Amino acid sequence: MDTTFLKQAIALAVENVQTGNGGPFAAIITKENKIIAQGVNVVTTCNDPTAHAEVSAIRNACSALNTFQLEGCTLYSSCEPCPMCLGAIYWARIKRLVFAANKEQAHKAGFSDAFIYQEMELPYDQRQIITEHITLPQDNEPFELWEQSNAKVEY
Repeated sequence: MDTTFLKQAIALAVENVQTGNGGPFAAIITKENKIIAQGVNVVTTCNDPTAHAEVSAIRNACSALNTFQLEGCTLYSSCEPCPMCLGAIYWARIKRLVFAANKEQAHKAGFSDAFIYQEMELPYDQRQIITEHITLPQDNEPFELWEQSNAKVEY
């Protein structure tokens, strides 16, 4: 089934490019070999830098299943996910990730995320984005309240 779902994800990515809807990326999420949701890259058409295919698919799957965790699901992506999408996949508790094209192929097409991985390892004062850490006496208060809350939902 992996090959079948990957081919579908690639076909969605191709269609997304052909229709001018967005970038050359698509993702499908399945559970028990049934498609739960899909998503395509609509970053430029929606003016949303987070509207990557995997994130869109995760949002759609969570909505379809009425949950914020996608345990037992598999995400099929037309391309190896970027750091943001990989983080979202982990946060969603997706069981399996299967992808077709790799990050080197994406890089050759002008989609490189290597600099993000490099930036994450740098000290704050060496990053391209000005990053400042300011400590305040109350900076831990939200976490303290969370730990004490009877209404918290673990995730």
